[in-house]
Amino acid sequence: MHRSLIFLPPLSLALLLGLAVVPTSGHQTIPAKRGIVFEQALWPYFAKNCVACHDTKTKAGGLDLLSLKRGGSATRSREEWESVLSKVKTGEMPPQGSPKPSQAESRALLRQIEAELERVDRAAPPTPGSVTAHRLNRAEYNNTVQELLGVSFRPADEFAQDDSGYGFDNIGDVLSLSSSQMEKYVAASEKIARVALFGPELLQPALARHEASGRNIVVGPTIPASYDVTGLNVPNSLHTTHRFPVDGEYVFRFGLNGTRPLGSEPLPFGLWIDGKKVQTLTIDAEGASGFSFDRQDLSGRTLECRVKVKAGDHWVAATIERMYEGLPPEFSGPSPSKRKVVPREFKLPPGFPPERAEEFRKRFEERKKEKVPANDARVSAVEIGGPYAQTQGPSAASLRKIFVCGHLQGGHAPACTPKIVGNLARRAFRRPVTPQEIARLSHLVGLAQKNGDSYEEGIGLAVQGILVSPHFLFRIERDQPLAKPNTPQLLTQHELASRLSYFLWSSTPDDALRACADSQTLRKPGVLEAQVQRMLASPKSHALAENFAGQWLQFRALESVKPDRSRFPEFDEYLRLSMRQETELFFDSIVKEDQSILTLLLGKYTFLNERLASFYKIPGITVVGPTFRKVDLTGTARGGILTHASVLTVTSYPNRTSPVLRGKWILENILNAPPPAPPPGVPNLDVSAVGSATSLRQQLEEHRKNPTCASCHARMDPLGFGLENFDAIGAFRKNDGTVAIDSSGSLPDGRTFQGADGLRTILKTDSGEFAQCFATKLLTYALGRGLERYDRAAVSAITKSSAAKNYRFSSLVQAIVTSKPFQMRQSKGSK
Repeated sequence: MHRSLIFLPPLSLALLLGLAVVPTSGHQTIPAKRGIVFEQALWPYFAKNCVACHDTKTKAGGLDLLSLKRGGSATRSREEWESVLSKVKTGEMPPQGSPKPSQAESRALLRQIEAELERVDRAAPPTPGSVTAHRLNRAEYNNTVQELLGVSFRPADEFAQDDSGYGFDNIGDVLSLSSSQMEKYVAASEKIARVALFGPELLQPALARHEASGRNIVVGPTIPASYDVTGLNVPNSLHTTHRFPVDGEYVFRFGLNGTRPLGSEPLPFGLWIDGKKVQTLTIDAEGASGFSFDRQDLSGRTLECRVKVKAGDHWVAATIERMYEGLPPEFSGPSPSKRKVVPREFKLPPGFPPERAEEFRKRFEERKKEKVPANDARVSAVEIGGPYAQTQGPSAASLRKIFVCGHLQGGHAPACTPKIVGNLARRAFRRPVTPQEIARLSHLVGLAQKNGDSYEEGIGLAVQGILVSPHFLFRIERDQPLAKPNTPQLLTQHELASRLSYFLWSSTPDDALRACADSQTLRKPGVLEAQVQRMLASPKSHALAENFAGQWLQFRALESVKPDRSRFPEFDEYLRLSMRQETELFFDSIVKEDQSILTLLLGKYTFLNERLASFYKIPGITVVGPTFRKVDLTGTARGGILTHASVLTVTSYPNRTSPVLRGKWILENILNAPPPAPPPGVPNLDVSAVGSATSLRQQLEEHRKNPTCASCHARMDPLGFGLENFDAIGAFRKNDGTVAIDSSGSLPDGRTFQGADGLRTILKTDSGEFAQCFATKLLTYALGRGLERYDRAAVSAITKSSAAKNYRFSSLVQAIVTSKPFQMRQSKGSK
């Protein structure tokens, strides 16, 4: 009987067994019967395909399917059912080598399990969850202080790194507060208050030195493929990040090295800050003091300039421009791109002493035999000194944010104090403040004046009190009066505004959002939606690219990645910074243009500057200089985040690619199906012969012969193989050493694909899983807590709501901010 039922068409099988079938055109949904019908309906499938290994006696993988035969198992044994769902969906079960049920049979099984689990979720009492009092993390602290007081420096950069949980550093449960952290807050509060009210402290000039990265130097007069007239692309330039403590002037002193042919024209030299050229100097090779025969020695030469720079971390680049132009005729070719070395005939330099002619001739003949480059001028180091001519006094923006009584420069009446401190506290605490709180802060102002300090000093003391208050340092959500224990309750309008602003901006609510909360209109139909659209369109929403996408996609880890320099000499600071910016701009375009989140996987465009364009070697694409521009990738192997060099680099080892790491990254961050941790005692992969006698793929296939490894690696490795045409820093390749790349993949469910394009096609068919994964990650980030079982219904509803709108980014955000977990919290109450 079981066998005859199993081979009925899916719809007939559903009708006979009571399966809840997803409606299709021309058919109605068949409701699933309750009682133990759910378990009985699935048993023929398990009896035929699974029980031999998963009964009470064998219990392979710790699963006893017989225990799931009793009614109510979807509630009682939820984890087991979800495991079954995952294993069948991915094709892991039944395992390879065992008879496989038809796809129709498996789809019918999956529909019934999913429908039953959703029914259980809907029937469960609503539980929005509770967020631990949320300490501001470093990014939130910096952004909030800037919004509150208008200061431009980033005080939280001096704090310890924030701990992370569930993949993000804004999780309330892990943002603890130690005594040392509190000391940092106290010190920062004083500095922030003084900068806002009196301007930055006058600093003594200091000197910092940055050495070149030591990449292989581009040599010879022949223009390399990566040549950029700005010099930014070539390894002869220097790229670094420097923290400038205050606004002011800074002296830049550049050390030069290498040689330049005699007779060359002077070289322009550029100083770039944050991708913008701020200074041009000249290297006059002929004017150098010590030349030797046929080439000019630049070793020990220095150039110096003085530039105004804003406080903060800045990308500094020093470049020798047009290095392959202005060479003597004997180094010239028919065009700049085809210059070749022409053997130089013996010729005395102008003004050379005749009595040394023979010495010159002998030395010239010796140098002709040497393989010493005649054109390898380079920047070896930069020293940055300052500040000088430091900007003094407070900024007008800071004074306007503080002295709201209208007196920016003195003339403060006693009535100004409660207005000033009340406004600051209301904005800092992200809620209305009580008369008692205003009185306490006003008392600090009066206390300072009684001790002989100025009125501004008193306001500074009140600002410090605000900045060390737990109401500023923590986002606190309180139980409503008379709230019953463990019951859902709506957030207040100000708590909702705070959640929304830290979700989308990593910062405190602005005036417009706070006005909606003050007027109790934020939840009115259309108001919340309009605020979300306004906030997503704001430049502040770039925080989503930096803080959400940077952690979800893990490209923030680029700052600590150190590829093997001997194997990947082209990886330098300029390339690292360019990789990260590409992915940030790509994600930002999806937010700002309100595109479908599927564009993250399938988008055939990206943003490139000249450095990254030359690194990608995409034919027909010309990008000049450090400015990024949108580039069409149609007809290329690249597309979507999977082929971004940032993602490919952070999912590799320093010396080689890793299909395992890349496959694991896809399972965790794209399909929301993370594999379990590897069991202890698994031997490491032997990669000593990879690239010469064998391929990495062959080594992994040997590794998978270990039964302990096979189940997980059967899922991970094929996904990673699809990206093997990209090396450990994301450059396209066809061979690994002398071994041809095989980028095909075969998944446990029988689907096969070829390369990155084929992998994208596979992921496109699994777009529902990606959308649910994205919703899970974004909701986790939005709430600042890990998701629990009771959140699954919300995730499902968010995903379905967004699917009806083609998964546009704003539709996911709107569904999240109107969901119960975001709008509500579970009260603790008093017992």
